[in-house]
Amino acid sequence: MARATSFPRIPPMNELLDAAAERGLAGGREAHRAALAATLDRLRSDCRAGTARELDEGFWQEVDDRLQVLPAMRLREALNATGVVLHTNLGRAPWAPEAIAAAQAASGAAVLEVDPQSGRRGRRERAVSALLAEITGAEAGLAVNNNAAALTLAVAALARGRSCVLARTEMVEIGGAYRMPEVVRSAGARLIEIGTTNRVHLRDYAAALEDPDVGCVLRVHRSNFELHGFTGEPEAHEIAQLCRERGVPLVYDLGSGVLRGAGLPGAEEEPSVAAALQAGCDLVTFSGDKLLGGPQAGLIVGPKPLVEKLRSDMLTRSLRLDKTLLAALEATLSLHALGEEHALARVPALRQLALGVDELAPRAEALATALVAAGVSARVIETAGRVGSGAAPIRDLEGRGVLVEPPAGVEIDAFARALRMGRPGVFARVQDGGVVLDLRTIDPQRDAELQALVIAAAKRA
Repeated sequence: MARATSFPRIPPMNELLDAAAERGLAGGREAHRAALAATLDRLRSDCRAGTARELDEGFWQEVDDRLQVLPAMRLREALNATGVVLHTNLGRAPWAPEAIAAAQAASGAAVLEVDPQSGRRGRRERAVSALLAEITGAEAGLAVNNNAAALTLAVAALARGRSCVLARTEMVEIGGAYRMPEVVRSAGARLIEIGTTNRVHLRDYAAALEDPDVGCVLRVHRSNFELHGFTGEPEAHEIAQLCRERGVPLVYDLGSGVLRGAGLPGAEEEPSVAAALQAGCDLVTFSGDKLLGGPQAGLIVGPKPLVEKLRSDMLTRSLRLDKTLLAALEATLSLHALGEEHALARVPALRQLALGVDELAPRAEALATALVAAGVSARVIETAGRVGSGAAPIRDLEGRGVLVEPPAGVEIDAFARALRMGRPGVFARVQDGGVVLDLRTIDPQRDAELQALVIAAAKRA
């Protein structure tokens, strides 16, 4: 067993904090305190293990290293230069200014579950429910914390202790090993699988509905992959009519959240909520932070009796949104309620999807010119962006960006890391020996900031 060495003299924390400030270490006093405490713990542990330690330059380098690493582990602002509009790892849809303002207004006391006219208790998502009904044409709506929760709630409320029908063509898996068969089982329902991997027929649904224990039929939009070749499946309206004849509700998980428009730029083939309802689907679930362009939420629309059945289920309270997200969602839906053109102009994710080469090319030229003038190797290139978050998986979004080469002697991965570690961090694609900055997903008002961050990273790498 190693013999402990003597501890060095450790000054009071206030003296160490003053020394950290004099050295100009990154972060404020509380960050310095946390890094110093962790480094002192390591020093004491080393001394107990027999390793001699001093409060020398090595000690202060360790403190500085901790200060550099700790912020990278925190939730912080980033610039999305990947060209993927709904980048899951970067938080999906950026919020509209109206949504940000609404969330800030709701951060204190807010009119959440009270009727201001009567002073009596009200329902927390009453405005969201009304907006969902107005926009989609449904009788009622409900919001929970994400689409996975919305789907789980729908299956649980309708088929808990009973059976749920799902075609094998739609047994999808999304990120995090989230698989539809497991979702059905976790909701307390027994899964009835129908059809084959590539084909399912209306007669398969009809045969399954002979079972009187079926609580619901589930249809899932294959948003993150496509089937080609010898494939086939009935249309939504055909399944809906059959379910209506048998008295069994049809739940359609759309996922991406196109509200009512056809031809949304970059996602023309994505089905809309309004179309699913018009086809006769009883309940439709979709996300708030994908093609709706709002905060994370799971939205459910359909006939009032069914929506109320879900609202009164024991799971609903566990899945509800907090007041700030509810406020941001209400503000986003209000933009959609003003019309599709207004939403395209005001919702950032939709605006980014609609950007054309004619708008992106001048920005790319200006950025590349400024970087070259600052001594950074850069040139304009064609880019192929994506919608992201599983929507329109094989559709490219033609655009323009800037390919930035790392400084001489610097590895490309080190340069990309320097960009990510900036304040804010810049996340881009590594391609063709450089870093590609796709301007589709950068707010034009932040082009100058992006330029400064790239120049700083080139010097720091």
